Amino acid sequence: MLMKLATNQRDISLIGVPLQLGADRAGVELGPHALRTSNIQQRLEYLGHRVHDTGDIHVNRLDPCAPGEKLKYLAEIARVNAELAQRVAAEMGRGHFPLVIGGDHSVAIGTIKGVLQHVNRLGVIWFDAHPDVNTEETTGSGNIHGMSLAVMLGYGHKSLISIGGEQAKINPRNVVIIGARSIDPGERIFLREQGIRVFTMHEIDKYGMRAVMDEAMERVTDGTDGVHLSLDLDGMDPQEAPGVGTPVSGGITYRESHYAMETLYESGALVSAEIVEVNPMLDIGNKTARAAVELAGSVFGERIL
Repeated sequence: MLMKLATNQRDISLIGVPLQLGADRAGVELGPHALRTSNIQQRLEYLGHRVHDTGDIHVNRLDPCAPGEKLKYLAEIARVNAELAQRVAAEMGRGHFPLVIGGDHSVAIGTIKGVLQHVNRLGVIWFDAHPDVNTEETTGSGNIHGMSLAVMLGYGHKSLISIGGEQAKINPRNVVIIGARSIDPGERIFLREQGIRVFTMHEIDKYGMRAVMDEAMERVTDGTDGVHLSLDLDGMDPQEAPGVGTPVSGGITYRESHYAMETLYESGALVSAEIVEVNPMLDIGNKTARAAVELAGSVFGERIL
């Protein structure tokens, strides 16, 4: 039951992106619908926010890629993200908070590129079991949802990094990954070279989510003008969020996740967010979509008392 209204009411623009091409797995394109039917708009409006549902960006249906393709569905993913970047920038120009609901994690490219049209120095919290810093050279799958953070740092195919201008990128010093527990060999090298702060599940277990969030917020707010939340539901443990395409056991608990979202709200630094990788075809009783909506409540000020 909702018990407390948010003290900082916002105009929130809800933007759906039913994209599954970045994951190349059916079901995640149904994520926006699942979040809407789980009453994300009503929950945020109950907290006192004004929610404007702008509808979904159209995604074309495509034939399967050829085996061994290193950048699957590149042209369509670039097109969708370019349109998303324009939509996000336009909504921010109206003074609205962009809340993007996916869809796979490749939509982070368009969200963040759009935000960077208004916020030059952006901190990023990447809540995910995977760091998503593969490139064409290191990917084992060719799935672009595993490359989205690398693109935002300026590494990747020109058609992706050029969205919103190649100069629109984030500083690795202001990026924090939380919940990582599945990292490819090439990603390990990339993360070390870039100096990105990664809180693996080992560190969350060792230090607790409070210490992790304290350090994370210090890093993403150091010299920045705002913070973006990229919330991949596979950051949570599969027992809490079974309906994701790439589940990894041993993840963040329900309460740890809420604490992280509550901390983001209390910081007052959040300027944008996306919620991604909810796959209703793999879910159990809509549990993952409900968890995503409940986390959104915490992001926007919902409290127990």
